[in-house]
Amino acid sequence: MKCLKCGEADTRVTDTRHLEDGTVIRRRRTCDGCGNRFVTYERHEGTPLTVIKRNGSREIFDPSKILAGVVKSCNIRHVSMDQMESLVADVTAECMGSGKKEVESREIGELVMNRLKELDEVSYIRFASVYKRFGDIDTFMAEITGLLRERSEGGK
Repeated sequence: MKCLKCGEADTRVTDTRHLEDGTVIRRRRTCDGCGNRFVTYERHEGTPLTVIKRNGSREIFDPSKILAGVVKSCNIRHVSMDQMESLVADVTAECMGSGKKEVESREIGELVMNRLKELDEVSYIRFASVYKRFGDIDTFMAEITGLLRERSEGGK
């Protein structure tokens, strides 16, 4: 695998993990040239998964779009890139492993929000505020109130 930072062709695998049901392999790599560390994912490439967006349009499933949203939500929070990449890998594996050829963006958003809620509540609220398109402070407060209620009922 070529290093994305310097273009060096020699990189070595420093860690390999099988994710979900073994259909995805996560490899941590280090560039022998510049020392850059990065992660790659290997997955079976079958029929591409199509995402049905809110407006009815369709596009090919792209995990990097999920990661971009998660990174924005977790900005300045104590959530590591490994945790964010793991979250995206879990969501990707669940979508790909569903056996469906199409998935609604709403389903993907719900999967991301459920995992973010467990990982970091502030990041969850930040993601939900964009995803659910909070239009006013009342909607925002209702979401926070619901989160606090869940926390108190769950004994957190």
